Amino acid sequence: MDTKDIIRIIRNAKKVTPVKVYLKERQPIDFENCRSFGCGDRIIFGDWSDIEPVLRQQAENIIDYVVECDRRHSILPLADICSFNARVEPGAIIRSPVTIGDHAVIMMGAVINIGASIGRNTMIDMNAVLGARAIVGENCHIGAGAVLAGVLEPVSQNPVIIEDDVLIGANAVILEGLRVGKGAVVAAGAVVISDVPAGTMVAGVPAKVIKKVEEISAVKREILHVLREIE
Repeated sequence: MDTKDIIRIIRNAKKVTPVKVYLKERQPIDFENCRSFGCGDRIIFGDWSDIEPVLRQQAENIIDYVVECDRRHSILPLADICSFNARVEPGAIIRSPVTIGDHAVIMMGAVINIGASIGRNTMIDMNAVLGARAIVGENCHIGAGAVLAGVLEPVSQNPVIIEDDVLIGANAVILEGLRVGKGAVVAAGAVVISDVPAGTMVAGVPAKVIKKVEEISAVKREILHVLREIE
């Protein structure tokens, strides 16, 4: 999916404000275009534009109600996480459409934006941010608080690409359009402003190559597949 595809999806998407209403009513009230569960004390699911006028018009028939709303004029739904053969922890925010490979792990607070792709066995750690169209390969670890820049606004032709077997440390930043080569290591807090060659470790602000990955103990760069088991 390229930037033009995403922009077209956003431009054409209907803006919605989905709400959940807990309702105590004196007599049955009809809510068109909504889903209702229960009798007497009901739960109504629908868009605020359909529900709000009915609540106002039927005020005398309503004993009490409570509205739950977590977005306003939203144009893209959250992804159906039940469709992923991956581990997704509470508090992760994943916009649709995205691709998440088998046995990937998305930790608490991670944010995955539209068009992102995550490979098999890759872990996106707590509060990491994958911007629009970010591509992460297989067997990677994207550290807590790391940011892979998106490419919607300002428009950039190429997404961030993280190749297979890459480790990115906590709070590192990868700027838009850059590629981190296979097996590379990005140190915590590094700000990457140019492509990272495969098999190297970069650190600093701006990030620079400081050593070959083969010089780092294998234990310090091991991906633990036991953490990716979902059965």
